[in-house]
Amino acid sequence: MAQKKLTKYRQMRDFEQTAEPSGSEGLVAKSNRRRYVIQKHAATRLHFDFRLELDGVFKSWAVTKGPSNDPADKRLAVEVEDHPLEYGDFEGIIPKGQYGGGTVQLWDRGYWEPEGDKSPEEMIKKGDFKFTLDGERLKGSWVLVRMKFDRSGNRGASKRTNWLLIKHRDQYAQEGGAGKLLAQETSVASGRKMEQIAAGKGKAPQPFMLKKTQALKITAAAVWDSAHREEEKALRQKIAKAAQKPRKPSAMPDFVEPQLATVIDHPPGGEGWIHELKFDGYRMQLRVEDGEARLRTRKGLDWTEKFPEIAEAAGRDLSDGIYDGEVCAVDAQGVSNFSALQAALSDGKTERLIFFAFDALFLAGDDLRQDGQVARKARLKQELTGLKGNAADIIRYVDHVEGSGKAVWAQVQKLGLEGLISKRAEAPYRGGRGHGWEKSKARPGHEVVIGAWWGDGTHLRSLLVGVRKGGKLVYVGKVGTGYSAAKVKRVLPKLKPLKVDKSPFTGPNAPRYASGINWVKPELVAEVEFANWTTDGLMRQAAFKDLRADKPAAEVQAEKPAAPEEVDVEMPKPRSTSKKATGESGGKPEVMGVLISHPEKELWPGISKLDLAHYYEEVGDWLLPHIKGIPCSIVRAPDGFKKETFFQRHSMPGQSKMLDEIKVSGDRKPYVVINRVEGLAAVAQLGGLELHPWNCLPDQPDVPGRLVFDLDPDPGVDFSEVIATAKLFKDWLEALGLVPFCKTTGGKGLHVVVPLAPGKSKVGWPETKDFCRELCDRIAADAPEKYVVNMAKAKRKGRIFLDYLRNDRMSTAVAPLSTRAREGATVAMPLNWPQVKAGLDPKKYTIETAWAALKKSKAWSDYAKSAKPLQTALERMKKSRGR
Repeated sequence: MAQKKLTKYRQMRDFEQTAEPSGSEGLVAKSNRRRYVIQKHAATRLHFDFRLELDGVFKSWAVTKGPSNDPADKRLAVEVEDHPLEYGDFEGIIPKGQYGGGTVQLWDRGYWEPEGDKSPEEMIKKGDFKFTLDGERLKGSWVLVRMKFDRSGNRGASKRTNWLLIKHRDQYAQEGGAGKLLAQETSVASGRKMEQIAAGKGKAPQPFMLKKTQALKITAAAVWDSAHREEEKALRQKIAKAAQKPRKPSAMPDFVEPQLATVIDHPPGGEGWIHELKFDGYRMQLRVEDGEARLRTRKGLDWTEKFPEIAEAAGRDLSDGIYDGEVCAVDAQGVSNFSALQAALSDGKTERLIFFAFDALFLAGDDLRQDGQVARKARLKQELTGLKGNAADIIRYVDHVEGSGKAVWAQVQKLGLEGLISKRAEAPYRGGRGHGWEKSKARPGHEVVIGAWWGDGTHLRSLLVGVRKGGKLVYVGKVGTGYSAAKVKRVLPKLKPLKVDKSPFTGPNAPRYASGINWVKPELVAEVEFANWTTDGLMRQAAFKDLRADKPAAEVQAEKPAAPEEVDVEMPKPRSTSKKATGESGGKPEVMGVLISHPEKELWPGISKLDLAHYYEEVGDWLLPHIKGIPCSIVRAPDGFKKETFFQRHSMPGQSKMLDEIKVSGDRKPYVVINRVEGLAAVAQLGGLELHPWNCLPDQPDVPGRLVFDLDPDPGVDFSEVIATAKLFKDWLEALGLVPFCKTTGGKGLHVVVPLAPGKSKVGWPETKDFCRELCDRIAADAPEKYVVNMAKAKRKGRIFLDYLRNDRMSTAVAPLSTRAREGATVAMPLNWPQVKAGLDPKKYTIETAWAALKKSKAWSDYAKSAKPLQTALERMKKSRGR
C-alpha cells in the first residue's frame, strides 16, 4: 500500500541524478511511536518541509515561512506528494534541474501523536487535523486546518491543497517567539549549517529513520556515487590516455568468445579490482558495422530479432565495434528483473528493454582486447556519453567502483540487489571462464535443468531439477514456489511435449515416482533462487524465476561458491541416502519452500501437519484472492485441535518471511496478512488450523469488501431450516441488486456472502453494518418463531441466530476452504446455489475431500466479477421501508 502512495513522488524524480531515496522496502527501522521530521529546504525559495509518518509514508506539507510557536501566527502549509520514510534521514543537495533542486537540512525531528477520538485519516479527511509533537525543537499541541478557498478567494483554483499550521495555546506556546525559533540554524542530525551542507563539508547526519546498519545513500545509483566522485578525475585521465594511444586498424571478427565469471562467496578485497552491479538478464554481444547491428547470445546464437529497438538504436547511433553487455528489464527502482524480461519477450513488448554495456572489445577500428579493463571501459564511456534521445534510454553505460569490494558488497546485500561482478582493473579481455572476472551473488541463484514437473494439466505445483555432472543429470532439488499465473502460462506448454515415461535423474538423491509427477526430457533450463546448499547437495527453499533460452541444458553445471582465493568449483557430494520427491532435505520436508518441522505431528486423527501444508499447497491458488491484502487472524493449535488453541491477530517477532504485515489505523501493532501461497505453508508450519480474514477490500481495511450473514442454528434446529433460510437471504439480496454466494462454515451453519465493489459513493462500515442489521431484522420480524437477531443464548433456543455482526471493521469470518479446528477436519466449503438443497451435509467436506469436490462444482467461479456497490441496495432498502 505504501509503495502505491509513492508513485507520484517517483514520477517527479530521476534517481540516477538525485541522491534522494526512491523508497525501497525493508530499510526503515521499526518504531513503536510515529515519527516526524522538518527539513529546511533552500529551493527556488526557502521553505520548511513538514513530514508526519502515517500509513508507511510521510504525509508532507511545504510550510512557506516555517513553523511558529506563536498561536497568533497562521502559517500557510501547502500539501505535497507523500514521501518515503527513508526521506527522514536525507540531508544534502538535490541537483539543479531536478525537482526541488537545492540544499536540504534536517532542521527538526521527533515523534507525534494524534489528538482526540478520531483517527488521523478521519481528521485529515475532515480537514481538521490535531496532533502533539515531541521533537527537539517543536513540542506541544498543533493543528493543521484545510483552507476552503485559495488566497484569491476562488474555490478550487489552486492545483495543491492549502492548509494552515497553527500552534495551540499550551505550555510550549510563545507569543512573538517565531523569530527566535527559526534563528536556530544548525541541523539536528549533523550539526551543520546550510552553507556547510551545500559545500559538502562536515559530518554526515545521524540516522533516525533507517536501520542502524543502513547507510544513508540507499538507491542503486547512489551506491556508486560517493566512491565514484573521487575516481572521476583519474578516470578522465585514463580516457584521454586511451584515446591518444596509437593503433593499427583491426578487422572485427563476427563473434568473440565472451569472458565468463567464476562464482565466489564474496567480492575480493584489496586494490587492483573494479566492481560492477550484477544484472539479472540475458548476456549479449552487440556487434555494429556499417550501420547494422547484430545481437548474439554467449553461445553465438543470433537474437537480433528479439530486440529490434536495441538493434535499431545501436546501428543508428553507435560507432562500429563489439560491445559486451546484458539485456534487461528494470522495475521502478531501476533493478533488473528476469521474470519481467521473459514476460516482455513472450508478449513482444520489448521497447523498454535496456542494453547495459559494460565492456568494449573492438571500437572504431581498434582491437581493445589487450588493453586493461579500466582502459576499455574508459573508451566505452566516451563512446556512450554522446548518445541522445531514444538511444540514451535503451543503451546505457555500466558504472563501477574501484578498490576493495567489501563496503559496496554490504550495500548490495542490504538493498536486495542481484550481486557484484568483480574484475581485475588492468587485465586484458580473455574468453572463457577464469579468475579475471568473479561474481558474488547477494541472492543465491542457479541455472538448473528441468527433469520433471508436478501438477495436473492446468496447475504447475513444482519442478524437479538437476545439473549436469559427468554426462549425467544429478538431482539437486525441488523448486516449489515462484509460479505466477503468467509464468505457468508460458512454461506448461513447453513442458508437456517433452513428457517421457522414465526419470532422467541419476544418483542416490534421485526422486522416485509419486502421483502427479510428470517426467520430461532434460532440455529446458530454468533460473532459480534458493537459500543455500544442504549437506546432501540439494537446494533449500528454491524459487522459480523463469526459463532461460540462451544456454544449452548440456552446459548447466553446479556452481558452488568458493572463497575468492579458491580455484576449483565443485558441488558438495551427496550422502548415500535417498529422498522422496516431496522435497525433503536435511530431515525436514519442504512445502512451497517452507521447512515443516515435526511433520508427523497429528493435528486431527490421522492428519498430520505435513498433510495440512500439502492441502494448502493444493488449494492455495484458489484461496489466495479471498485473503490477499487483508488482515487475517489465525487460530493456532500446535498440538492438535483438541489441545490448547489461541487466536493470533498481530504479526509476531521472528515469524516466517513468507507472511507479511499490514498496518491498521487505531492499532500500533501490525496485523498478519497472507499475500502469497507460500504463506499458507508458513501457516501450516505454525499449526494454523483456521484462517479468519477481515471482510474489507484488499489493502483497504477501512473499506467494506464483502457482506457476511452467519446463519447459526440452535442445536435443536434441523439443518433443512438453515438451508431454507439461506435461500430466503438469497431472494432478499438479489431483489436489492446484490449477488449472494453460499458456503458451509465447517460447523453447523451456513454463511451467505456478498462481494462488494467500492462504487463512486463510498459506503463505510457503519452504513454497512446498519444495512445488514436491518435486513436481518426484517427477515426475523416475518418469522419470529424461527429467527432471532439478539445474540443472547437464552433467546436462541429452537431458533436460528441471524448474525449480522460480522459486518464491522475489525470483525472476521472464516475464509472459504479454510480448515476448522473441529472433529473430522472439516472445511468451510464454497457451494453453488443448486447444491444448497435437502441432503446437504457440511461434514462431508473435509481436508481430504474439499478440493476434489470444488474442482468438479466450480463453485464461486464468478465471485470476483459479481461484486456490486452497496449504494444501490441501500437506496432500494430505504424505498421499501414502510411498505
